[in-house]
Amino acid sequence: MESILVHPENPEQLKTVKAVLRALKVQFEIVPEKLPAHVLAGIQVGIEQAKNGQTISLQEFKEKHLLKK
Repeated sequence: MESILVHPENPEQLKTVKAVLRALKVQFEIVPEKLPAHVLAGIQVGIEQAKNGQTISLQEFKEKHLLKK
């Protein structure tokens, strides 16, 4: 038998899909999404920077990265 991987776009869709599967008595399992290792490493770097006080304000970020000079 084939398996189907479903990607709901919001909590309401997820709730509906689960309800339909239960109503049809289709077995399913919930598999939490996992972030790639490079994303987790980047998050850890950011956490360490914040702990060390290496932060900037939102305005400083905008001026540095978003606003054209």
